[in-house]
This record gives sequence, structure tokens and C-alpha cells, in this order.
Amino acid sequence: MKKYLTVFSLSFQNEFTYRVNFILWRVRNVLRVLMTFFLWHSVFSSNKIAFGYTGQQMFAYVFLVLIITSFVMSAPSNDNIGGEIGGGNLNNFLVKPIGYLKYWLTRDWASKLLNLLFAGVEITLLWFLLRPAIAFTSSIPQLLVGLLLCLMASLIYFVVTKLAISVSFWAPENTWGLMFVILVFMETLAGGIFPLDVLSAPVNNLLLLTPFPYLIYYPIAVLVGKLSLSHSFFIFTLSVLQLIFYSLILKFVWKKGLKNYGAYGG
Repeated sequence: MKKYLTVFSLSFQNEFTYRVNFILWRVRNVLRVLMTFFLWHSVFSSNKIAFGYTGQQMFAYVFLVLIITSFVMSAPSNDNIGGEIGGGNLNNFLVKPIGYLKYWLTRDWASKLLNLLFAGVEITLLWFLLRPAIAFTSSIPQLLVGLLLCLMASLIYFVVTKLAISVSFWAPENTWGLMFVILVFMETLAGGIFPLDVLSAPVNNLLLLTPFPYLIYYPIAVLVGKLSLSHSFFIFTLSVLQLIFYSLILKFVWKKGLKNYGAYGG
């Protein structure tokens, strides 16, 4: 445990090394919130309810996207694991008494903490600037379920993205392009651009079988009171099953990938 705490501490400090990249990531997220906010502001200027949302719920959704995206989708491992596999640097980790994926999960959590701190400041400033009326659930149990869903979302995101990066064991030259497409695709289907329940019921039912809506949409839907408590528990159960399912697949694929990696000597 101590070695992972050391990794966490060093990783948190290293986040300040690449300041320009970090600042651009933060600016991107803030600009997206502003564009989405003014889009929905124009919609609710002439409607009290749209797509089953009140203006207060929708503005709360927009603001929470910034917070949850910062927590769930900030992951430096997405940029490095493929390169380490393709470049043979994975060998340096395989001979050390530390789990490689646990190492990167620890580094990701350090990045998430820093992004979450900045997101809190940004949301506060945006709220004082825009002063929207926002509404969250008043149910303490539902609030706790929503926070647990955020935690599950972070773990699901880690597992699913590492599963995608595992293609580096067989096609290392295609990793960056593949991950870029996956991340853009994932953010849209996760509800980072708009609430997924604005889509038709058949599409929503289909998405329920994928890991994507559990990353952003469902945690926020619970926190803004769009789902009942019983439905929130049901979604939490499904998110746990999603995590278990993709974790087992990742374990299998990673084991096969390491065999292939060892066969070619890295």
C-alpha cells in the first residue's frame, strides 16, 4: 500500500510539469460548459420544460458535466500505456514488484484529484458569473447513490479504456488514432454533450447494455433527481455488473496480450 501512496504523491506533483497541457484541458472543459449552457438557456427562455427537464435540472446537469468529466475522464494513462507497450518500455515495469495497471490507476487518481479541485473552482466562478437557478435531489440516500455511481463511473472508465488500449499488444502503431476516436465517441454516448434521455426510448434501451451511460449520464440523472430512489439502486447494480464484466474481459485480454508481448520480446 505504501508504494502506491508514494506513486500517488509523486504523480500529483508531476501533474504540474505539463502545465500547458493541463491548462488547455481545463479551458476546453470550461468552453464546452459555456457553449452548452447558452444553448440550453435559449431553449428554456421560451419553455418551462424541455425533454422532461426543467431549466433548473438542465442547468444543474450542464454544471455537473464539468465536475464529473474532470473526475471520471481525466486519465494520463490513456496517453502513455500504448506508447510503453509499443516502445518496449513495459519491460521496465514487469520486473518491478508493482502491478502495472494498479500503478496507472494510482496515477490516474492523482490526476483526477487535481482536476476535481480545479473543476470546483471553475464551477464556482461560472455560477457567480452566470447565476443560473439549479436544482439537485434533496434525498440524502439518492445523493449517496449518485456519489457511489461517480466512483463506479471512474472505475468503469479505467477498465474500458485499458481494454481498448490493449490493442497495442497486437497493433502498437494504431493506438493513438484508435484511442482518439474511442474517447470522442465515448464522451458523446456517455452524456457529456447532452442528456441521453433526449434520445428515443429504443436507443436508450440499447445504450443501457453498454458501459457508456454509466460514465456521466446516470450519475448526473440521480444527482439532479431525474430518477427515483429504487431506479437509482437498479442503475447502481447495473454499473457494478458492468464493472465486473469488463474487468474480467480486461484480465483475459491483458493476459493474452502479455503472452504476445513476451513472444516478441517487447
